[in-house]
Amino acid sequence: IHPSTLELMGELGLLEEFLKLPHQRATTIGAFFGDREYAFADFTHLPTRCKFIALMPQWDFLNFVAERGGTFPAFHLHMRAEAIGLIEEGARIAGVRVQTADGVMEVRADLTVGCDGRHSTVRACANLKPVDLGAPMDVLWFRLPKKAGDPPDTMGRFTAGGIAVLIDRGDYWQCAFLIRKGGMEDTRSAGLPAFRQSVARRVPMFADRVDELRDWNQIKLLTVAVDRLARWHRPGLLCIGDAAHAMSPIGGVGVNLAVQDAVAAANILWRPLAAGTLEEADLEHVQIRRLFPTRVTQRMQVIVQNNVIGRVLKDSGPLTAPLLLRLTSRFAPLRRLPARFVGMGVRPEHVKTPDRALLP
Repeated sequence: IHPSTLELMGELGLLEEFLKLPHQRATTIGAFFGDREYAFADFTHLPTRCKFIALMPQWDFLNFVAERGGTFPAFHLHMRAEAIGLIEEGARIAGVRVQTADGVMEVRADLTVGCDGRHSTVRACANLKPVDLGAPMDVLWFRLPKKAGDPPDTMGRFTAGGIAVLIDRGDYWQCAFLIRKGGMEDTRSAGLPAFRQSVARRVPMFADRVDELRDWNQIKLLTVAVDRLARWHRPGLLCIGDAAHAMSPIGGVGVNLAVQDAVAAANILWRPLAAGTLEEADLEHVQIRRLFPTRVTQRMQVIVQNNVIGRVLKDSGPLTAPLLLRLTSRFAPLRRLPARFVGMGVRPEHVKTPDRALLP
């Protein structure tokens, strides 16, 4: 959870309570290229309440948001309910059909917001087609126990042919192991012992615990996609977050960009929704507002994917750290620039709806 999202929590009066949830704080980000450590970003100079990234499981964040939403009388959360189709009345989207344990139900609304991720059912049913920007890698997620003496920092490790990102979760490490796009079948065919050896080779401190990976069920595949809709809306429907623009995991910006989309949508749409005058032009306004930061962020991600990650995954010889990483490591003031881009993003939003004053 980046400083931009934490700033929004502060504007809603929820920050103090939110930070009571178990989390770790990353004030800096660095990386190992080969055997050498490089400093990259320093969040301690940001003009925000929180000068750090809060590391916590995404479900804790979502549960917190859902619980606070429950304080509003018009908020209703249906669990174990899956959107399976749209309700169309003429040219307008009038709601969704939902599969529940008790059967199919209809949820009608003046505005349906598709925020159901990179494999969005809402987007597909609305026949909104994304443009694929490409990604050279997929990610294998797993966890390994944390031991006394382990370094406390979240970090990336780049070695010839592989990349590992370690996220401190307090009593365990959440690990992202990058592989070539479509390489999961080859990885499985090589066998679990070979995968454990690969992890130990790239992260030597894990050599004494990789045997904890006993089954492929402990290892989850994230098929990376970077794409963007040309059109985020139809009459009565708006897509935001990964449903509108799937992000690369680079920088961990996905959930934070989605939150920025949601705040922009609320700021722009609350008046026409309250007045019953919502038009598609209002939805277009949201897309225009959020398209520039989306394009810039995705462009930077694609540059890193193509010029750093793709190269590392193909290389078999000694690695040379990118020039930017060498510069930020040598000149500390330069670390403020990537910290601002990652931590605050492009065009950070602020809460401007009347509900801001109603929250505790």
